[in-house]
Amino acid sequence: MESGHIDAAAVRGPVDLQIILESGQTFLWRRVESADGTWFRTVAGTEVIEVREETGGLTWRSTTDAAGILRRRLGLDDDLPAIQSAFPDHPVLEAATTRYPGLRVVDAPVVPTIFSFILSAQMRVDRIHENVTALREGFGEPIAWRDTTVHAFPTPSALARAGEAELRDLGLGYRAPYIEATAEMLRDDEVALDEIAASPYEEARAALTQLVGVGPKVADCVLLFAMDFDEPVPLDTWINTAIEEHFPDAAGNSYESTSRAIRDRLGPNPGYAQTYLFTHLRTSGDP
Repeated sequence: MESGHIDAAAVRGPVDLQIILESGQTFLWRRVESADGTWFRTVAGTEVIEVREETGGLTWRSTTDAAGILRRRLGLDDDLPAIQSAFPDHPVLEAATTRYPGLRVVDAPVVPTIFSFILSAQMRVDRIHENVTALREGFGEPIAWRDTTVHAFPTPSALARAGEAELRDLGLGYRAPYIEATAEMLRDDEVALDEIAASPYEEARAALTQLVGVGPKVADCVLLFAMDFDEPVPLDTWINTAIEEHFPDAAGNSYESTSRAIRDRLGPNPGYAQTYLFTHLRTSGDP
């Protein structure tokens, strides 16, 4: 086992690990309790990583040297003060930034993010985590870690091989055939994720919607949280309510027109601003 520490002085701006990992950006981490306290655990490929926030920075332990992975996954190289200062001058964004000054946008692995956001449709956050865990334990590679066994996220080939019936047995409901079909497409390279990542934003979003179960909102989530695009503003219930209450001039007659308008309103880092809005409004319950 390897371990290390990322000093707060090596990161521009604050880091709020819990809100980063529990704000609905990613469903690939889980909070775990062990004899030495609370950690957040993920599996990156086949490498197990646990991290927690301590005075002076982040402490981690892993099956590999995880410092670089954590810097990327947690947005630790982002210049957070500069990003926040570029937000438009608006009371709701000021409130969100004041409330969550250490919120950062994640950079999660692409394929698991696609599947986890397909699972997110019409589902509570805790239930999404349960289904992601079920996929891991049902079809992912087992990995020995300390005194337990954890599982990697299953490959598209493994999910395609499982088939709809076994996926339904996990409780995925109507999402099971979407998972199977998208797994087959990714296994067979019918959608070129590397090419999508290098495309202009709106072209990338359209390309991702070729995947079964991926509409514009899920595509925006994948682009923002896993493909290093900052333009996407996923239009879910909370963001649509925020538009209605705080940015009514951005309300359009289609997903595409509303997306363009709210991106213009949210400044040079619309994806970051959206993440602050979503987290603030969802946790306060009061747009």
